Amino acid sequence: MLAVLLSQFALGIAVNLYVSIPAHHPGARSNDYIAGSWQSLVWALHHAPAVLAAHTALGLLIVLTAAGLVLQTLRLRRRSRVAAATLGAAFVIGAGFNGGASFLDYNKTTNSLIMALLFALAMLCYLAIIYELPAVRTPHSQHRRRR
Repeated sequence: MLAVLLSQFALGIAVNLYVSIPAHHPGARSNDYIAGSWQSLVWALHHAPAVLAAHTALGLLIVLTAAGLVLQTLRLRRRSRVAAATLGAAFVIGAGFNGGASFLDYNKTTNSLIMALLFALAMLCYLAIIYELPAVRTPHSQHRRRR
């Protein structure tokens, strides 16, 4: 998840530097936020420059992966991991709404900033899960301890 999030961050920087989102595209400035955001996402996947399409597609994959991680941690029954995965998923979804939806719809830099900050918070959550994982002992590391 961390590697995918970092890849998404790199794509987001490329979008920010090299893509101009047109003021008028399907979904832009819609009165119905949900319907307009859906139209914006479909437009970004099918008609936007390749780097924006990749950023959008990877964002959707990240949301699904975040949900899958919540389900995995629920099976482990460790509250701290479940909490971190759930918070991470919430931050990922929030980043998606601010970037994938609001930024595409309204083209406000505030939404881009919020997306980046939520990305950082999601990264912290997933790092916390890794930090809490038990150390893995390999046969080689066990052999050294016997000496």
